[in-house]
Amino acid sequence: MSEQFTRLNARFPHKRVFITGASSGLGLELAKQLASDGWTLGLFDRDLERLTRVEAQFAEAGVQLVAYPGDVTQADELTVAVNSFAATHDGLDVMINNAGVAGGGSMMEVSLEDWRWIIDINVMGVVHGSRAAIPHLQRNGSGLLINIASAAAFASAPGMISYNATKAAVVSISETLVNELQPVGTQVSVVMPAFFRSSLLETLRGPEHARVLANRATQRSELSVEQAARALLTESADGQTYIVLPKSARMMWRMKRWMPLRFLDRVRDFARRQPAG
Repeated sequence: MSEQFTRLNARFPHKRVFITGASSGLGLELAKQLASDGWTLGLFDRDLERLTRVEAQFAEAGVQLVAYPGDVTQADELTVAVNSFAATHDGLDVMINNAGVAGGGSMMEVSLEDWRWIIDINVMGVVHGSRAAIPHLQRNGSGLLINIASAAAFASAPGMISYNATKAAVVSISETLVNELQPVGTQVSVVMPAFFRSSLLETLRGPEHARVLANRATQRSELSVEQAARALLTESADGQTYIVLPKSARMMWRMKRWMPLRFLDRVRDFARRQPAG
């Protein structure tokens, strides 16, 4: 047993996890770390080529897993996959709603089509995953639901309006579920990482200047995808509801809650100082 996940393994000795958006980025790294500790994986992703490659690599390494190609915007596809995994393995311990996409641009730059696209994936994907998993998580009076949001949910930086809004919705959904699921023994954690090096920007829709700024922030980040995965698994196992990464972002989180108008002033001033192009 890895010392890193001692608490998680003690809480869930059957080690059954289902992860959406699992073929790349944070989802794949979560799968790797849990697989290395003997967890049985249910992996869900719409990129069939990547998912097939990941499945083959894990199977070759002797990892117990089932891969499910599908789209989180389609409730039936995700529900069938979660139900199948739980039925095959006599239950589900941890559900990680990780699938998400990036969006950039101001209110007048983001098309209505792109608004619908990002809401369907980032918000409704979490709704669909939660509705599919909750009956299984609460079956034995325990369970852990982890929703991946972003520090964008509280930073509200200009030029990221659609992404900010969807991640704020994930935080609100998670907070509501904390109270709804506490009576049945299911824990809910919401993760709010700052920029880190991952494959998220492959999905970004928006003007070129938004992509340039997002790439710059990602390259400057001191948080790696390995560190993000390890921290969120450890902190959720410790019962944390709000997981803000890295530590330097936690002061931003506190300032937003304690002095919201001053915080928004600082974000605006920071955005103005960013070089163009």
